[in-house]
Amino acid sequence: MKKYISILLGGLMMASCVDTVLLPDDKTVDEDFWQSKSDVSMMVNGAYSKMTGADVISKLIVWGGFRSDELLLVSNINDGTRNSLLEIEEVNIETTNAFSAWAPIYSVINNCNIVLQKAEPVMSIDPNYTNGDYETDRSQMLALRALCYFYLVRTFRDVPYTTTAYMNSSQDMTIRQLSPDSVLVNCIADLEEAEKNALSAAASGWQRVGWINKEAIHSILADIYLWRASVMHNPEDYKKCVEYCDKVIESKRANHVQGPMETVVKEYPLYDAGEAYNEIFINMNSEESIFELQSGNNSGLCSYYFKYKDNNSTTGYLQASSIFGATGTSNVYASGNDFRYWMNTFDVGSGAASFDVRKMIGQNMYTALPTKGIAREARQYGNFRQNFIIYRLTDIMLMKAEAMTQLAADKADPILRSAFNIVQYVNNRSYDDAAKSDSLKWNTYADVQRMEELILAERLRELCFEGKRWYDLLRYNYRHVEGVDYTTTLADMEAAGTPLPKNHNAMLDLIGRKYTEGAAARKAKMRSEANLYMPIPRTDTDVCDWLKQNPAYSDNDQFTQND
Repeated sequence: MKKYISILLGGLMMASCVDTVLLPDDKTVDEDFWQSKSDVSMMVNGAYSKMTGADVISKLIVWGGFRSDELLLVSNINDGTRNSLLEIEEVNIETTNAFSAWAPIYSVINNCNIVLQKAEPVMSIDPNYTNGDYETDRSQMLALRALCYFYLVRTFRDVPYTTTAYMNSSQDMTIRQLSPDSVLVNCIADLEEAEKNALSAAASGWQRVGWINKEAIHSILADIYLWRASVMHNPEDYKKCVEYCDKVIESKRANHVQGPMETVVKEYPLYDAGEAYNEIFINMNSEESIFELQSGNNSGLCSYYFKYKDNNSTTGYLQASSIFGATGTSNVYASGNDFRYWMNTFDVGSGAASFDVRKMIGQNMYTALPTKGIAREARQYGNFRQNFIIYRLTDIMLMKAEAMTQLAADKADPILRSAFNIVQYVNNRSYDDAAKSDSLKWNTYADVQRMEELILAERLRELCFEGKRWYDLLRYNYRHVEGVDYTTTLADMEAAGTPLPKNHNAMLDLIGRKYTEGAAARKAKMRSEANLYMPIPRTDTDVCDWLKQNPAYSDNDQFTQND
């Protein structure tokens, strides 16, 4: 029976025309499975496990990081994966590109849908499966499904949406794309429902951050509201973002365990500079964490940041761009006294064009600022046990600051200074006491535009390589673009002859700064909103005529320039 379930969840691509050979018989599944609490637990855990697979983690890295200014492709690798990455780097993405495949995310969604459809009747079969068990399982699956759809919207824009569980070949697979706003409305509704019976954030052990609890639900809601506010220029959504960020922050304060060396109550329970890297990225499941994918063997993370193939590999597929090198106004770090300057990459300050990623890769911490020229550390390719963090506290703090900045009327508005104080707190924690003078000064950022740019820069310093940067840049872009219609699809806009909105030049300049040559040509290929999104997979559009391709992609499967 486990084999049947594995085949179902591994092979199902429920938003497209499914290869029906991979589907088990529905009657067999119904008769032999869904008989006990352990059966439900297997499927719930299976949904989380699928999120940790290399085919998902690699996409979170590429979708959220590689398309931005923070990562470059390593040049001395020659295989199919590198070819797909090269298409993305050159902004010549074909619809057959491996990273346009959304099936792994839809497989997680279908797993959630199966649990939501099949778990409730188990209560009448197995008395050990109580209503409380069911409600917490339901909460997690609603929230995980919403998170998956949120990733799809930010990556593809117009995506098929369904809450139906697909388990056999006789089911109608015709699922049409919805506008992104419609998908996000459904996600918000699911998360609000999930909140009612969410797991407590006060639990202990890895489950506290390995399962989606109330803090994680509030974090996803804050993220969705911030995204939607940025796209649709809606102050009420910014206020909702702040509201949910406050709930997460208050929960973190309430559940904080004061350390033996803490003599004062911190405004935000963050680790000090010298211990943050060790607690968050080496020990993992830290007090600052909210939701991280638990990995016994995170081969996706390993392949892209450390060793792309085996122990003989000298690099991963991707490296940090040169903006992580020497400090200064045009680079990521203002000062070499910022611990993150040393913790996030190897070999900083060497003058190279790119640097190996250290965050989530290096297993040694520094309690004092090290000397330059830190080499990569030895680590095995197999059993690369490193979690991938989806949300942590500083992410939420900076979301709140971003929303508050957009709510500020002008530089005299007290809310703007409050936003700055949050950013300063995040920045300060990466300096030891002797170097606090290198941190941020209010007079430098005392207006809305400069605060917006500061938050974008601080999020890059704090959250680089965690799959955040591309989506941060898109929010920045949308706030400076008019004419965006998130209530309709790009294909419908094209059919109606509606011009596609042009992207913000300042955002394009940020994306282009990682290239030593060819930046202007790449920017020219990213002029319209449609260019910000990945193509719909060719394997699906070829057999499903109801799926409409992103108009940025021509019949020859490459980006077209929308002038």
